[in-house]
Amino acid sequence: MVKKMQPLIIPRKGHSISRKQVNPNALRTLHRLRDYGFIAYLVGGCVRDLLLKRTPTDFDIATNATPGQIKRLFRNCRLVGRRFRLAHLHFKDEILEVSTFRAAAPADEVDTEETGQSKKPPRHLINDDGMVLRDNVFGTPEEDALRRDFTINALAYNIADFSVIDYSTGLSDLKQRIIRPIGDPFVRFTEDPVRMLRAVRFAASHNFVIEPATWEILCALSSTIPRAAPARLYEEMLKLFMLGSARPVFSLLDESGLLAALFSGFSQWLHRNSQHLTFVHANLECLDKLYRSGTPPSPSLFMAALFGSSLEEETLLRHRDGIPRQQALDSACAIFMEEFCKTVCIPARVGDRLRRILAFQPSLHRMPPRRPAAMVSRPEFAEAMAYLRLSVETRGENRAALEWWDAFLSDDHSVMPPEPSNTETPAKRRRRKRRRRPNSVQVAV
Repeated sequence: MVKKMQPLIIPRKGHSISRKQVNPNALRTLHRLRDYGFIAYLVGGCVRDLLLKRTPTDFDIATNATPGQIKRLFRNCRLVGRRFRLAHLHFKDEILEVSTFRAAAPADEVDTEETGQSKKPPRHLINDDGMVLRDNVFGTPEEDALRRDFTINALAYNIADFSVIDYSTGLSDLKQRIIRPIGDPFVRFTEDPVRMLRAVRFAASHNFVIEPATWEILCALSSTIPRAAPARLYEEMLKLFMLGSARPVFSLLDESGLLAALFSGFSQWLHRNSQHLTFVHANLECLDKLYRSGTPPSPSLFMAALFGSSLEEETLLRHRDGIPRQQALDSACAIFMEEFCKTVCIPARVGDRLRRILAFQPSLHRMPPRRPAAMVSRPEFAEAMAYLRLSVETRGENRAALEWWDAFLSDDHSVMPPEPSNTETPAKRRRRKRRRRPNSVQVAV
């Protein structure tokens, strides 16, 4: 049970958040809810980031309007989710998430998978391990804040008077740069194992420190992360590695045991040779540079940067056993995907693109390449080139090939090796005469 505290209310003059910093669609949504008599707050990460003078990636809204009331109020609303019933407001170029304030379920309403016998779906459902499967018990703003994962995410911005409300120790922890769960860390991580990944992500992306007692419990519970849905874990992996903090995220995942729990085979390969760890760290640093330069990596390039070296090594071992390289690569990728998807569900198109990036490398390494203009037109060329650039920057391999391609793409043919020329003049092909068809004869009946 989370101990309730008197909320700390910071008036408009006492904080740095301005409505000019808020997404216009979010601002209109907040005003519309307020105009119809509902409480409407900006909540979670966007309030945290605005107070830190960072640009939020999204703007989440919480209200006392029920999902049905939200749907009647907004024509662009779609209700989604069974675990958490949410309203998605569809705008031209984005989707805003609006949730109803939630509360802890009364003891007589908590069902388990085995005991839930009623025809009506329970509002709160947990499994035998204590993980929450459904949570649709609505409550007050304070109850909703205390149901959130970390104190720094329990802050709210009230559109009615432009104040910031802290129901926990969020503002204090924000100043001290501490990641602290609301309530018992063991219970919070058991309810939703993905919170462990979120703790690591916030610590890495914001340069915060996870509270020591919380870190110990996180390490102890790291082996339970596969309990989360594989599709949800894939979405979390993209947030972990594709938002500019892949390198520090990776170190925290490795230290906590989460990496071994998610990718056991890869973790074993990683620590088999110290060079493996060095190469992966360097690749992830390059991904972070790409993000900071305004060209974030694609999911398939991220997968290649993280797992490409291990797949190439496995391919080489199979190739030495006499298996053709392409067949060896296809087999290595198929086994990798089968194992990987037991825990993290990678879309088939991303896995196939990963295989194509790695399969393209020998063609890029060949000097001079065959039909380079045709290679440039292939859909995976840009990602394959990005992976070649990673290998040059991190391992120093195939630098001459990268320079050749850079020159070719910039039309600077002065540094390009000459194309092989055939001294013999090919014989002219004889043109075949077109045979005429005999005129058809029509017979009158």
